[in-house]
Amino acid sequence: MAHHTDPSAIRDALTNYDSFPDSAHVRLPVVQALVGCSSATVWRMVKRGTLPAPRKLSERVTAWNVGDLRKALAA
Repeated sequence: MAHHTDPSAIRDALTNYDSFPDSAHVRLPVVQALVGCSSATVWRMVKRGTLPAPRKLSERVTAWNVGDLRKALAA
């Protein structure tokens, strides 16, 4: 099943990303926008260790820790 995210929500998350605490979490569409690639590429990057693995926050919610993402993207 495809999930559709409101483009304005992604835009807001990207605009406010620098003000998020390291303990915050972002979902796949925001990660895709941060690295500028497809979801398949994000998952390949996780598999090879370029990006941190996401955390399972609930049965149907997987998200990346902002602090972990910042460290990976700064490297």
